[in-house]
Amino acid sequence: MPVTRKSAATPPSPADTAAPAARRVRRSRKPASASKLFVLDTNVLMHDPTSLYRFEEHDLYVPIMTLEELDNNKKGTSEVARNARQASRMLDEIVCASENGIAAGIALEGPSRGLATGRLHLQTEAIEIRLPPALPTARGDNQILAVVMFLVDKHPGRDVILVSKDINMRIKARALGLAAQDYFNDKVLEDSDLLYTGTRELPADFWETHARGMQSWKEEGRSYYRVSGPLAAEMLVNEFVYQDGDSPLQAWVKEKEGRGALIETLTDYSHHKNNVWGITARNREQNFALNLLMNPEIDFVTLLGQAGTGKTLLTLAAGLTQVLETKRYGEIIMTRVTVPVGEDIGFLPGTEEEKMAPWMGALEDNLDVLNGTAGEGGDWGRAATRDLIRSRIKIKSLNFMRGRTFLNKFLIIDEAQNLTPKQMKTLITRAGPGTKVICMGNIAQIDTPYLTEGSSGLTFVVDRFKGWPHSGHITLQRGERSRLADHAAEVL
Repeated sequence: MPVTRKSAATPPSPADTAAPAARRVRRSRKPASASKLFVLDTNVLMHDPTSLYRFEEHDLYVPIMTLEELDNNKKGTSEVARNARQASRMLDEIVCASENGIAAGIALEGPSRGLATGRLHLQTEAIEIRLPPALPTARGDNQILAVVMFLVDKHPGRDVILVSKDINMRIKARALGLAAQDYFNDKVLEDSDLLYTGTRELPADFWETHARGMQSWKEEGRSYYRVSGPLAAEMLVNEFVYQDGDSPLQAWVKEKEGRGALIETLTDYSHHKNNVWGITARNREQNFALNLLMNPEIDFVTLLGQAGTGKTLLTLAAGLTQVLETKRYGEIIMTRVTVPVGEDIGFLPGTEEEKMAPWMGALEDNLDVLNGTAGEGGDWGRAATRDLIRSRIKIKSLNFMRGRTFLNKFLIIDEAQNLTPKQMKTLITRAGPGTKVICMGNIAQIDTPYLTEGSSGLTFVVDRFKGWPHSGHITLQRGERSRLADHAAEVL
């Protein structure tokens, strides 16, 4: 479920706000309607420059050390450096728009266009640092903690809360009796178990409870059911529904209107006559995924699942079929985030595609499988097929995606769980007319710092695109790689 924007940080638990008894007594006299004062750590601004407008009615305080650290991190072409520059520009716009100076705080309602109604306070006075002797005062984190302690004493009737993405920073703050919270506004979900799966199992009595006024007919080999009722009202467009038993059903919702829904049966890609480049679906979720991948009306597909569930194999098989056989797309473009699992091995030689080759081991493995299903013809035939396939697959780096437009392409974004929501927006908006975008990943394997299952770009797009008529999502459940891989995924 999406996080409500009551404030960018969730209310602190009693353990988070543990403080000396005198301080708790002073805070208990605080008026219930008083806004909070959030002190921003540097990593919050570098993670989300728009966080300045995410705290609604509450006030913000930016210490001078935060500005100093932004200045130190602004150089370079990394995402962190870009965010630091953007945060500095936003602060400059806010300060320049202030007519009454900055000493009393700057109203954010104008610069944020009504998104925030609080005030922004910048540190305009020297603060005497009072920290325990064990904490070195030269460190930037400790100086920010000293500012928080100063503000707590200066505003005894108000909640002063440090917001930081740094876990150790929050622990030190709580050890000093200060309130500290993570930055939660970028989180789509508090619990990844609540993420939309794209499927819904129909109860055994579904047809009896929804039989009133139901219409059914056949058209071009497919069955259609127009139903209305309590469960139909909850369904989303392109959500898959299924029912096991004596008469199993696999279908998806094609239209939604009020409490009614139009359900259409699926193409059975588990049957060999409907194979996709020699590949057939081995389980229910794979069949759902192939229906999304092969449907020309679906422009955006997201596939989640642990290792070995067949995400890459199914996507490549569908891409090759639609590029080489039906000529629906011009070529396949594949890209992925280059985040190493271990230590980096340094610079790689060659062209853009040659530099990306070591990251594309999954592509090579799956092409070996698909090339073996390309039909007869012996070694010469397989070699010719492999050359034809390679000529239609382009490997691109994410670093050079800005400003591009892909026309009539089958765009595959692998390991998408390592992308931030901002990077994901940059990639998806590259799609031009006739282009299909597929995002694949496993949110349990995130390697990018500061990204979690709830704030990953892949989680973000799954939640934002659900219910759109031209997008679909499936969470693949069963591993089909090998019994060893399946057992390892369960017990390790």
